[in-house]
Amino acid sequence: DNPPRHPIHSFFPKVDVGGKARRRYPTGTLMDYLDRTYDDGYIVEISPSCSEEARERDRLASDVHNCVRKAAEVHRRVRRYALSELLKPGMKLIDICERIENATRTYLESDCGKDAQLRAGIGFPTGVSLNHIAAHYSSNPGDRTVLKYDDVLKLDFGTHVNGHIVDCAFTWAPNPKFEDLLAAVKEATSVGLKECGIDVRLCDVGEAIQEVMESYECDIDGKHYQVKCVRNLQGHSIEPYTIHAGKSVPIVAGGPQTRMEEGEVFAIETFGTTGRGYVTESGECSHFALNPPGHKTRPVRLASAKQLQSTIQKHFKTLPWCRRYLERAGVSRYLLSLRHLVENGVVEEYPPLCDVRGSWVAQYEHTLILRPTCKEIVSQGEDW
Repeated sequence: DNPPRHPIHSFFPKVDVGGKARRRYPTGTLMDYLDRTYDDGYIVEISPSCSEEARERDRLASDVHNCVRKAAEVHRRVRRYALSELLKPGMKLIDICERIENATRTYLESDCGKDAQLRAGIGFPTGVSLNHIAAHYSSNPGDRTVLKYDDVLKLDFGTHVNGHIVDCAFTWAPNPKFEDLLAAVKEATSVGLKECGIDVRLCDVGEAIQEVMESYECDIDGKHYQVKCVRNLQGHSIEPYTIHAGKSVPIVAGGPQTRMEEGEVFAIETFGTTGRGYVTESGECSHFALNPPGHKTRPVRLASAKQLQSTIQKHFKTLPWCRRYLERAGVSRYLLSLRHLVENGVVEEYPPLCDVRGSWVAQYEHTLILRPTCKEIVSQGEDW
């Protein structure tokens, strides 16, 4: 369906699973773990994935894996819809955002019943970052920006089922002059995914990514560039209702020696740039999230801010959101209250992250699960 008109479960009849009728969603790309010895002598040895204990741990996690796969299947279908119908020169960014989000809501029935969007729906605001903007740009109300043929668009959006988030992104750049830049980032992300595994150190993933990314060069408009990693952007672990959990996956060498662990979910994303390789916050903010319990805050004294805080908690919990979502929920005249919540530490703001103007940044990203028996790239599809 373009645009989607039916919920995702209608495409997957129930089957018998252990004596119960359940829907099973497609498994992602499976990759075996590899034993390896690093230059500094660190050794990763994986116990046989066919062991009875590993298979039992995998079985016990099957319901969670199925939730992630459901979210991933929606992501694949919405990506396909975006590529065929939305990503065209002349489209307004705000229309791209809203149609992608409405497609996700339709597939996951996010508007059907009380708390439906917390059970399944949008994982975070649709990112439509252009050119030198690497991340965290989504259209605010009234955005008139139009997509152009010479743009480099990072389409980064999330889906979730029961808080289990799939985070996946790709770059749209129809002008062939950007092909080498995109190839560098795509291969770097693929290498990062191959490098991941149980007991693998985060620093080793980052080193492998940087080696591949910065082996690429490109020529754009008569100027020669070495592709650089954006060194202060990273992949991250994902936990229920928490898009950026406790671990960060670097895309350059020299990161932490913290190890990946069985059962963890990671978003492996890389950013390559023709600029300086470092981003700073700049521009009007569109991404926000309620800080989790335990975060240091100051008392909220403004009555309207207290009401806004209650609305955010009701609709989003700790999932990220944007100003368009507040207005869709019926909230108006909220800017002063929102600023009060940010200043008092209740809400965190995530402004756009930008390299130098005139540069181009590309991004590719997938979500993977470190299962006991193998790793599964749940978000992978025919497009990417």
